[in-house]
Amino acid sequence: MRLLAALRRLPRAPLELFVGTRLLIWAGTALAYLVLEAQYAQPLDTQGAEDVVQHDVGWAIDMWARADSGWYTQIAQHGYVNVAHSAAFFPLYPLAMNVVGYLVGGHYVLAGFLISMVASAGAFVLLWELGLAAIGETATRRALLYLAVFPTTLFLMAVYSESLYLLLSAAAFVCARRGRWAYAGIAVGLAALTRSSGVMLLPALALLAWQVPQRKRAFAGLALAVPIGAAWPLFLWAKYDRPFVFLSAQRAGWDRQLSHAGPFGGFWDGLVSGWHGMEQLFAGGNHFPDADHGEMYGAGINLEQLGYTLFLVVLAVVVWRRLGAAYGLFVALSLVLPLSDPVPSSPLFSMPRFVLGVFPVFFALGTLGARRRVDLALTAGFTLLLGLNVARWVLWRWIA
Repeated sequence: MRLLAALRRLPRAPLELFVGTRLLIWAGTALAYLVLEAQYAQPLDTQGAEDVVQHDVGWAIDMWARADSGWYTQIAQHGYVNVAHSAAFFPLYPLAMNVVGYLVGGHYVLAGFLISMVASAGAFVLLWELGLAAIGETATRRALLYLAVFPTTLFLMAVYSESLYLLLSAAAFVCARRGRWAYAGIAVGLAALTRSSGVMLLPALALLAWQVPQRKRAFAGLALAVPIGAAWPLFLWAKYDRPFVFLSAQRAGWDRQLSHAGPFGGFWDGLVSGWHGMEQLFAGGNHFPDADHGEMYGAGINLEQLGYTLFLVVLAVVVWRRLGAAYGLFVALSLVLPLSDPVPSSPLFSMPRFVLGVFPVFFALGTLGARRRVDLALTAGFTLLLGLNVARWVLWRWIA
């Protein structure tokens, strides 16, 4: 009875938006899958867990497992067998898959899909509460719509950890706003067990804690994040005698290299790659060979990633000015980590997907969308690019 009463109290607006857009995206992806005969399409290579076609409960669910989903599924089923590579994937999401997979009869792809959907729905509800307090109802509706049709929103439905990270990030800020600092600390710790960028929540929330009257109590609550987040390296130390193998796993499996100039180095490399991409597209030929993607395709990928990065940098400034230092700091620090660890061939690797976890940028967009033309441009542009990504997704083309 209490559960039913709690469900009735949930706000309808974000859930209606979530359900409506998820059904449309699911239907569109299924149609693309059938029309493009993607059930016969194979991965571009066969070198790792990310290249294994997942067969679980049928194509309508299985199509949500692509690329890194193979690693999450493998870890959920067998643990960190190849720890030198698999440790790059933090444990909370595959652990949840392991538990839910057991409950649904060993269907781990289905488990991951269910976790992503439930976590995404919860994130929409929490973001609604945060948005009402920060930017008002009308702007919050726009912000959630932009998130719902963002070009990489597919990953909030897929067997990826983005949905869980978004939920925990939003939960940390909601708990802080309510004065529940211990719960905020727990949410930060769990976010740090989901993605490495989870640690970037702590300085932003510490800034909020500094501003409240009961400062010591707030910091004590946030401190719970430290032992929870430390559980991952402690586990790796106890089992493999390598507490920070997750750092070397990024280099071994994905060729990420720490820049000596920190985020400025990665950003500069991204600008150079983007410029080379422009030259490649206009000049044609083989001016900048790309062993990973092919010349023209690699040029397009690098330009796309640079566009998303510039988009984030500009919105970070808007967030800081319109939403305050705590949200602005979270966005800025969330940029620091991927920019400090670039991939040589694609310095801004996966940036389009990382945007999903930096939810204040969507609040900033919600305020900018007050102008009708801006609103139409954002909605139409995001929807168009989302359609392109749907086609790429079903054909096993890399997105982010």
